[in-house]
Amino acid sequence: MSQTLTVNIKLLPTREQQPILESMMGDYIQTVNQLVSDMVEAETMIKMTSKNVHVRLPSAVKNQAIKDAQSVFKKAKKSQFGIIPILKKPYCTWNNQNYSFDFKSISLPIMINDKAKKTAIRAEMVDQDNRNFSLLNNKLGTLRIIKKSNKWMAQIAVTILTTEKTGIKTIGVDLGLKIPAVATTDCDRVRFFGNGRENKYTKRKFRTKRKDLCQKKKLKAIKKLDNKEQRWMQDKDHKVSREIVEFAKENNISVIRLERLANIRQTARTSRKNNKNLHTWSFYRLATFMEYKAKLEGIKVEYVNPAYTSQTCPSCGKRNKAKDRTYSCSCGFKKHRDIVGAMNIRYAPMVDGNSQSA
Repeated sequence: MSQTLTVNIKLLPTREQQPILESMMGDYIQTVNQLVSDMVEAETMIKMTSKNVHVRLPSAVKNQAIKDAQSVFKKAKKSQFGIIPILKKPYCTWNNQNYSFDFKSISLPIMINDKAKKTAIRAEMVDQDNRNFSLLNNKLGTLRIIKKSNKWMAQIAVTILTTEKTGIKTIGVDLGLKIPAVATTDCDRVRFFGNGRENKYTKRKFRTKRKDLCQKKKLKAIKKLDNKEQRWMQDKDHKVSREIVEFAKENNISVIRLERLANIRQTARTSRKNNKNLHTWSFYRLATFMEYKAKLEGIKVEYVNPAYTSQTCPSCGKRNKAKDRTYSCSCGFKKHRDIVGAMNIRYAPMVDGNSQSA
């Protein structure tokens, strides 16, 4: 069993290298879009080599452009040419045989004086703690270079071999605002993750500062603050997801079950004071981080129907609404409402209709 992850690496190209990369990226997507247009017009996939592509790009890059065009054409053909994707954001791709990375620089062929020349571009890891450093010791795949917010990034696909755990031990994880995550095991071990009050306080500080900058019309400062807030939120999601997966490992868990929260912002009921936090926190990102970290450990992630998970009594099956943070039922069952949600998630019907046996 294998899993492919993307590792982001910050690039520091010289002033001479920057316009070359920008030109190559522009030529790359124009080439892909033109090849797709030609294939759509012919209504068939056109077989070609780099010799058939007349553009100022290294042969290896031309071959990747052909592969990308064929992939886009397949999507267009699947929709019976009703939707024809068009690439807009510039990027450029190299296959794993045409670049090398020594953790200090990436060496790859770029166009210099109309000739392809292998050139080293300085690089550094994005994460300060280099949490993805060890992943680069695995099999490296394609390399994509992009430019985002005036920053150059290299995205390397990494294939990792994993072994899926056997067994039926399961934990249910309930996600929320006041308590970011609650997990409970089959043997009723419970753990709370994250600090909802700290998150709320920090986001309120960001909003207050943003409002002050808005009144002063400092647009660049607002954008810089937004980026800082997103990095802070992403870091929190990384830490919570990592702690949940570690909790699963400690308890020999084979399956983590989560609610499918596709429409949480439309269906969740929350107080007006929490409404802003609900609409700015990314539950999807937290679930995504948890999923890929779990897969690295061979732990399967399943998504369940969230209907009534916080209202159903795990003991007798009756539905009751919790008062504040306490859930109580006429049968005598009484627990924290988020623990009840996590308990019910363990046995809720899966999105595809399957369910875990009680």
